[in-house]
Amino acid sequence: MLALTTTEQARPGILIVDDEREELRFLTDLLRRQLYHVRTASDGMAGYQAALASPPDLILLDVRMPGMDGFAACRLLKANPVTRPIPVIFLSALDEPDERVAGLAMGGVDFVAKPYHPAEVFARVRIHLELAGLRKAGPPPPPAAADAPHDPDEVVAMAAMRLINDNLGAPLTLAGIARALGTHEKRLSQAFRRHAGMTVFTYLGEARIRRGRQLLADTDLSVQQIAEQTGFSSAANFATAFREQAGATPSAYRLGIRQHGPMAENQQALPFDVQQDSPP
Repeated sequence: MLALTTTEQARPGILIVDDEREELRFLTDLLRRQLYHVRTASDGMAGYQAALASPPDLILLDVRMPGMDGFAACRLLKANPVTRPIPVIFLSALDEPDERVAGLAMGGVDFVAKPYHPAEVFARVRIHLELAGLRKAGPPPPPAAADAPHDPDEVVAMAAMRLINDNLGAPLTLAGIARALGTHEKRLSQAFRRHAGMTVFTYLGEARIRRGRQLLADTDLSVQQIAEQTGFSSAANFATAFREQAGATPSAYRLGIRQHGPMAENQQALPFDVQQDSPP
């Protein structure tokens, strides 16, 4: 009995999250035949909670699910220090490049297309389990990261920050952000105020200006192009918001950085006159 228990514990654990019963059954049978220890969940929130209660070695996560979808679940998984290291392979019936890019950008390691080809499923699961094993064999993570306490509201706030920073050019709304995280507006607002010390839209505004600073300093994009990439409706609106936070218009800020170097950004008053400058 002891030998059986030890063998069972040594088997890699896989969590499959999918709302389609037939596909869930197919994948479960497929992977159990390869001697993996398989658990299942039928929606994003149940999958996130299952991973949090007993972290698996790998998660197969369907993208399209009612309630909390796969992307929302992945954002929570990657915002929580307990579940962040778990490799996530997305399952999707759509072969859309934009969807694949979005999934990889938020922390997924791979995609498996539906309908499943058993050899492909086996290969991708095996490869990512091996890669995860190599990472585990490396130096241990810093104690602060490994032992960080789990606070559900902090996870929501961190996931929201990542979502905002990854989508600064999009027309974000409080309802849309909450929906993308599988929560509701009131909880998101409360969690954000508690852990970020500001409202969601104050953070969004500051994040857009931070990105604007970066693009002005590191690229030759026009003010109009930067405004579009940071979610402003016009160059004039971007310039007004930028001047309120940075104390200079965008083009004057860019000129100061190029004339005086990065140190100019850290000074209270930039060493040039900004009164006569206007966005190109």
